Amino acid sequence: MSFAATRSLSFARGAQSLVSRRLISTTPVIREAAATPNLGSVPPPKRPVGAFRGGIVGFLFGFSLASSYAAYHLLDEYKQASAALQASVDELQQSTQKVSAHIRRIEAVEKDLKALRDASASKEDISRVRTEMKKLYEGLHIEFLDLRAHVWGIQQDLHSLSKKDSSSITIWAGSPGRSIFLRLR
Repeated sequence: MSFAATRSLSFARGAQSLVSRRLISTTPVIREAAATPNLGSVPPPKRPVGAFRGGIVGFLFGFSLASSYAAYHLLDEYKQASAALQASVDELQQSTQKVSAHIRRIEAVEKDLKALRDASASKEDISRVRTEMKKLYEGLHIEFLDLRAHVWGIQQDLHSLSKKDSSSITIWAGSPGRSIFLRLR
C-alpha cells in the first residue's frame, strides 16, 4: 500500500469514530444515515514513483555525488601540482642565484687577469730589455777594455821614463770600484 492510501484509510477510521461519537447524541434517523458513512468519492490512485522517475532521481543524485568527489580530487591534485611548481620555481631561483654568483666571480677573475696581463711584460718587452742590457754590458766591457789599454799605456810610458831617470813617481789612476797605484823609484 502506498503512503497516500494508508493516510486516507486512517483518516476514514478517524472520521468514523468521530461520527459514532456524534451518533450518540443525535436522533435515530440521523443515526441510521450515519451508520453508513459517506466517505466521498474515491480519489484516483496516485501513481507510485516509477522506475523511470526513480532512475532519473538516482542518476542525478549519483552524478552530483560523483561530480563533487571528482571536483574534490581535482582540486587536491591542483594544489599538489601548484605546490610542486612553486618548489620548482624556488629551486630554479636558487640555482639562478648560484649561477649569477659564479658569473660574478668569473668576471672578477677575468678583470684581475686583464690587469695582470696589462701590468706584466710581454715577450717583446723582455726581448727589448734583454737587447738593451746586452748593449749596456757590451758598452761597459768596451769601456773597461779601453781603460785597461789606457792604464797599460800609462804603465809603459812610466816604465820608459823610469829607465831614463831614476826619480820617484807615484800615479794614481782608477775608476769606481778599481784603483791602481804605481810607485816607481
